[in-house]
Amino acid sequence: MSKALRLSEKWFQRGLWLVALVFAAFLIGLGGTVVGDLPQVERSLGVDDFMEQPLATQLRDKLKADEGAGREAQEALEQARLAHRVAQANSRTASETFSNWLATRRATERGEQDSELIERTRALDGLKAAERQALAAMQAQQQKALDASQGAARTQSGLAELERVAQDKWQSAQRAQELRVFLYRLALTLPLLAVAGWLFAKKRKSTWWPFVWGFILFALFAFFVELVPYLPSYGGYVRYIVGIVITVLVGRQAIVSLNRYLEKQKLAEQLPDAQRREELSYDTALTRLSKGVCPGCERVVDLKNPTIDFCPHCGIGLFDHCGVCSARKSAFAKFCQACGAEGRAPAAATVNLES
Repeated sequence: MSKALRLSEKWFQRGLWLVALVFAAFLIGLGGTVVGDLPQVERSLGVDDFMEQPLATQLRDKLKADEGAGREAQEALEQARLAHRVAQANSRTASETFSNWLATRRATERGEQDSELIERTRALDGLKAAERQALAAMQAQQQKALDASQGAARTQSGLAELERVAQDKWQSAQRAQELRVFLYRLALTLPLLAVAGWLFAKKRKSTWWPFVWGFILFALFAFFVELVPYLPSYGGYVRYIVGIVITVLVGRQAIVSLNRYLEKQKLAEQLPDAQRREELSYDTALTRLSKGVCPGCERVVDLKNPTIDFCPHCGIGLFDHCGVCSARKSAFAKFCQACGAEGRAPAAATVNLES
């Protein structure tokens, strides 16, 4: 198409395409803002919204209390262990001292030391009793820590079960909310696609085509970027089924359009040569000729071959001779490239040339 346009017209076309792209960009920005605010039409849900709040609060408070009691019991247990270790050390030291003293007494066999023996024995028994008392205190703290830990575990298990049930309910509600938001997007996108399809079919070659194509680009962006990625998956079934349906619809329309086009071409090829050339627009004919195809049937033709004046596929005239200077020229040209004469060769002139 670009070879059939004037130089200034080419730049105007490029400028108009730029207008179309800028118009589409602003529409996309506005549409993205609207679509981005769609999730705000519904309140964001959380797992806590689906839990039995009184029971959940009670379990959380009990868990907090159990954890606090567990920390206190653990701290007391550390203190009891330290006290027990001190008592053990005192008892061990006293036992070693008493054993050494007793060995010395046996060696000396001094009777005046019997009262000291009794006193040392009593002191050692007191240290042993203190050690046993420290051990009992440590074991009691171990029991308290164990009870607190088990209580916290039971409470945590109950709370986890409550959260699991709420999680299932929340996921179901989340899927329903996502579906509603998708339907909101669909309600906005489908009318845009419908309008874009109508504009493409009826107005894409009108005077205001830059705005038409800008809107079409915006509608396609809204469909493929703002809608398709948010299509609910449901394990992939929905997306695959929708993809199959869209592919079938688009493929069917493409097949129908192709058959219509081929039927139209067959009917056009049965028309007289002059009528067919008159129905072809000048720009369309030049565009097809610049691509090396027949303007009538769009099949490849060797246009550089000087012996080919008619399309070997459909018979339409491709070259004729100027009625003034007899130069060979394109049958679709408005003026002769050799002498500048206007139009095709008159019938009389053609007959004279042939004679």
